[in-house]
Amino acid sequence: MKNTFKNIIATIVICAIVVCAALLIYDRYVLERDRGPAPQEQTDGNQVNDGENQADGNTDKNGTDEPGTGTDNNGGNDGGNGSPADGIDRDQLYDENGIIKPEYAEMIIKETSDKVILALKAKDAQAISGFVHPEKGLRFTPYTSVDLERDLVFTAEEVKNFFTDKKKYMWGYYDGIGDEIILTPAEYYDVFVYSNDFADPEKIGYNEVFTYGNAVENQFEAYPGAIIVEYYFSGFDPKYEGMDWQSLRLVFEEYEGDWKLSGIIHNQWTI
Repeated sequence: MKNTFKNIIATIVICAIVVCAALLIYDRYVLERDRGPAPQEQTDGNQVNDGENQADGNTDKNGTDEPGTGTDNNGGNDGGNGSPADGIDRDQLYDENGIIKPEYAEMIIKETSDKVILALKAKDAQAISGFVHPEKGLRFTPYTSVDLERDLVFTAEEVKNFFTDKKKYMWGYYDGIGDEIILTPAEYYDVFVYSNDFADPEKIGYNEVFTYGNAVENQFEAYPGAIIVEYYFSGFDPKYEGMDWQSLRLVFEEYEGDWKLSGIIHNQWTI
């Protein structure tokens, strides 16, 4: 009789344990399933698939998307819009004259301008043409002052043939003597574009002017809102005491979220 009673008690205890375990399992799995997944934090309303974000190669060390740099090795759009200065307050980005401050200009354009100056050094007309402004073309200014009426402008398609074009053009007037500058594009390049190794300059300025000569400095009036990169040498022969300084300026203007080459200005001491 005692053994039978013990067996009944043991059975009841075991059943109670089983029932409790079943209730816990039900609460943990079934009820949580019905509640659905916990909400995910959203930073904006434009989330896209993480794999798509990473596939374009524009991610920083923290895994977040970087703004597009604007160009690939051929000067074409790499699929990115915007610039590294996106999100900076306008009061910080521009100076009192409405010109992008040098530190921000460098952030925005350095990668593109580095590619352009190397393409110029290599005389890679195909690559250069890819950077040219698709609507404004590329204006060539032989001396500091930009003449919007007379400076020659080449389209991106014309730039592709820049070094093979045998036609002689009138580019302006020689400083001091006033004679017409009649040269082929390749000849003009040697004298008024890559007259020194500007890919390895003494200094590089971003929206800065290193030396003022006798010519009118009107680059920022001629190209409002532009970023102008200057490759500068203070001089080459000590006997000239700096009067043989030269620089090359590349003018970039914004176009559909990208920065395109719209001007090349050659600078040197003028009479």
